[in-house]
Amino acid sequence: MTPKFIVLEGIDGCGSTTQARLLAEAIPNSLLTREPSDGPVGKLIRQILTRQIERPFDWRSMGLLFAADRVDHVMNEIEPALNEGRTVISDRYDLSSLTYQLATSPDESSGKWLVTLNSKVRRPDVTVILDVDAGVAAKRRAFRGGIVELFEDDPLLQRRLVELYSRAEQLVPDDLVLHLDGNQSLEMVQRAINEMLDVKAA
Repeated sequence: MTPKFIVLEGIDGCGSTTQARLLAEAIPNSLLTREPSDGPVGKLIRQILTRQIERPFDWRSMGLLFAADRVDHVMNEIEPALNEGRTVISDRYDLSSLTYQLATSPDESSGKWLVTLNSKVRRPDVTVILDVDAGVAAKRRAFRGGIVELFEDDPLLQRRLVELYSRAEQLVPDDLVLHLDGNQSLEMVQRAINEMLDVKAA
């Protein structure tokens, strides 16, 4: 397939991390990456999300941090790989910022500012959203165990995120956004993604 910048998105527990890995395994010489990234700003964000830093960060602080991480991510990982002719698969991108920061901000008027923050970064060729019920995602998070990250233990917030992701096209109107039922089995979701993106199974 022609090298592309592909993003997988959805709420915590949607399966984007697993599906991004499987997709990268199916596309030779692809780059698998994620946000928050593994760069210096991304590492700081992960410390905040896992509550290793004990201080409050509101939606504005998080929006700025994610935007800074994204610029660094694009410059140092995404664009170099694309310039080498490699397909880039990212587990999350700016839709995560738009949905999560909108969901935690006072009202949706914050969206314009968040869009402006991310207006100078490269757009994905396609974003695949794994739409999952909040209850299904909660069960998956409980099953996988580990540290409960910031945002994950608020059921009302998770339902709000589901709603925002369901109309993601309104947040990034110029992007190609595809929705997929992520409540299905891992194998069914993987097959559907491969069909959507015309990826031939190995």
